[in-house]
Amino acid sequence: MDWKPNCPPRATSSDSEERSISPGGALPVRECSLLRGPERDRTGTPPSVSTSVRLMPLMSRGLLGLGSLLLVALLGLSSTSQAQLSRDRVSEYLSPEGKVRQARTAAEWETRRTSIHVSMQAIMGAFPGHSNRCPLEIIQEAETHLGTYVRRQISYQILPGVRVPAYLLVPKSVLTDGRKTQGVLTLHQTHPEGRKVVVGLGNSPDDEYAVELVKRGYVCLAPPYPMLADYWPDVKKLGFDSGTMMAIWINSRGLDLLCTLPFVETNRFGCIGHSLGGHNGIYTAAFDSRIAAVVSSCGLDSYRDYYDGDPANWQPERGWCQTRYMPRLAGYHGRLHELPFDFPEVLAAIAPRRIFINAPTGDSNFRWRSVDRVVKSANEVFALFPGAVPIRVEHPDSPHRFPPEVREEAYRVLDLVLRPSR
Repeated sequence: MDWKPNCPPRATSSDSEERSISPGGALPVRECSLLRGPERDRTGTPPSVSTSVRLMPLMSRGLLGLGSLLLVALLGLSSTSQAQLSRDRVSEYLSPEGKVRQARTAAEWETRRTSIHVSMQAIMGAFPGHSNRCPLEIIQEAETHLGTYVRRQISYQILPGVRVPAYLLVPKSVLTDGRKTQGVLTLHQTHPEGRKVVVGLGNSPDDEYAVELVKRGYVCLAPPYPMLADYWPDVKKLGFDSGTMMAIWINSRGLDLLCTLPFVETNRFGCIGHSLGGHNGIYTAAFDSRIAAVVSSCGLDSYRDYYDGDPANWQPERGWCQTRYMPRLAGYHGRLHELPFDFPEVLAAIAPRRIFINAPTGDSNFRWRSVDRVVKSANEVFALFPGAVPIRVEHPDSPHRFPPEVREEAYRVLDLVLRPSR
């Protein structure tokens, strides 16, 4: 697919109303006046997405016209440098002379952060460039009043002509008193109901963190994950090399959406997710620094420890190698020691922002001891940043679950980071 280097002009009402995502048949659509706040400029592009916000693309989508050759070159570049670096000793970096050095300061370590982003994109595909932040063209399809908050069924544009469905939960108080509050991405796990579970529509109480957070006064956006539940885009046809990167882009555009809302504070967001949502949030935070705090429940261990390294899980369309995740990882079947990145590096790439991890001792998907090793490695990087808070890990005695008491601790962390003056 050829990627257009610039976004098209803002669509007219008739252009917007002809699009629908829900395969079950969308409700009649209408423009939402509340979603079109004063912070949105004439093109519909969020003005707060600026050069002052550090996003992490190493390649622009405009460059993808070069096709796979560019990605192959990237993979070769990352393999050359990353092969000399340990997946676990993440405070080390490669000097300009090609020597492995121990970083003594955060500034010295930035070279390693760059190489991590190169390696992630070599496997996930390119993080789209700024030119692809086209008008969101937010459409509201339904609104339900639920006590102290409203649940809005919406859709927004992530690329020209490509819309995604989502839920937006808004405290009624911010709609009436003129004050601003904080926004949180609430990312769902692998579940037949997809994004519905986090907003209370999936009969899954442990997943309803969007409902619990909106009751605490947060504005919550629940976007979809590709190739799950009722959202099945053709990832490759849309130009993405993995479902993981498409999900990251959906989430990043979701932050753009939150930036346009007149009742949301911009460029300092939270992110929370369980299982699939747990690593989805971690990946997104690695590429979008507007996320100030990320909560990951049952979302990760070292790739090398995944199901104890069983080779059967590293076949095409198995485990992490599925199209909805990162199909290029299948190329490392039988040689996991050559992986170009792993979770110690992904967590380190988020430093010095806050990370909270739930890793139950009974989780059969992700090994809690592996989580501890991952976090120990990443915290060596956090220690380089003055004032940075080390990654926090909780180990409840439970299965692959986000229990209420751990969710409450996670919410307190979000409060501390996003509402420090309260």
